[in-house]
Amino acid sequence: MDERVREHAEVLVDWSARVEPGDDVVVSVAEDAHELGVAVAEALGERGATVTTLYGSAEVSRAYLKGAEAGADGDGDSDGDGVDGDGVPDFDDDPAVDRAIFEAADAYLRIGGGRNTTASADVSSATRQAYAKARKDVREARMDTDWVSTVHPTRSLAQQAGMAYEEYRDFVYDAVLRDWEELAAEMSEMKAVLDAGEEVRLVTERDGAPDTDVTMSIAGRTAVNSAASVAYDSHNLPSGEVFTAPYDTAGEAFFDVPMTIDATRVRDVHLVFEGGEVVDFAAETGEDALAGVLDTDPGARRLGELGIGMNRGIDRFTDSILFDEKMGDTVHMAVGRAYDACLPEGESGNDSAVHVDMITDVSERSRMEVDGEVVQRDGTFRWEEGFEG
Repeated sequence: MDERVREHAEVLVDWSARVEPGDDVVVSVAEDAHELGVAVAEALGERGATVTTLYGSAEVSRAYLKGAEAGADGDGDSDGDGVDGDGVPDFDDDPAVDRAIFEAADAYLRIGGGRNTTASADVSSATRQAYAKARKDVREARMDTDWVSTVHPTRSLAQQAGMAYEEYRDFVYDAVLRDWEELAAEMSEMKAVLDAGEEVRLVTERDGAPDTDVTMSIAGRTAVNSAASVAYDSHNLPSGEVFTAPYDTAGEAFFDVPMTIDATRVRDVHLVFEGGEVVDFAAETGEDALAGVLDTDPGARRLGELGIGMNRGIDRFTDSILFDEKMGDTVHMAVGRAYDACLPEGESGNDSAVHVDMITDVSERSRMEVDGEVVQRDGTFRWEEGFEG
């Protein structure tokens, strides 16, 4: 076993999840993430935790959803077969076993790394939406744990990133095995700016004209210094972003970084916001997948997150949101669910069954203002060398 696999496991268990003796930990391991799953199990055993292991297979999930579609007979469920009559499976909206697992857990570790990054490409958007809605309580129970998501470098992910396997493996470990305390200190500058601010404006230009000019309120919100640890209200490894929960969004935003949504390649997304919600949208490719997300529920047309990428150890786009949204010189916005860590106690933010991030490159011809003051121009923050206000 590559020694970096064990180092990855130690960072995940100790720095990210802060596992303690006696903790009940649920670990979901994807098909090709076996090595990291073994290393994590060993680390958890050494620390005196209790482990429940799940098989996190995209291919198994796809088989279940396709089977449910095949059972849809369009008869209005007159025979009680679990089909709602419109060809969309009627999933159980209280999957008690799954919910109970997470309700009993202290921590949840998701180790991605499947065989096929588009395993569920042929599952209909309507089925995905129905399944997401039915599992909302499971998702909420899972997010109430100290949860952390990471990936083991696999050949499928390397292929998706357009990299040789060995090259991709080095890329992943360069992003994961970092001095997280040092990066957290750097990102605290951005957190302080957002915490004190009331309005953010982002402007980017292409071909001499603005393609993004969007404003959003952040008053009363708390930004998260996402330093790859639950101690920072951060749940991804690697991480390296500062994010908050905006509202009252207005204007237009263009997202030029390609992404995969519901196993579909989506690129060059254009969103128009009025009254805080998306009123018009377009995409160069994958527009149907984008429409499926936005039509999930009313909250899917509102922003749940504004994130600023600050991890300069991630030096290229890989078509993986886990890495791409953390990359320096990027800003991302997510439609859908807002994270509770950004909200005042007792206040509920945007609610949705989805949370889908979209990324724009701000390395050139861009500026981000907070309360009218430029805090980032062309990817450089005002506290960094080379900043031009």
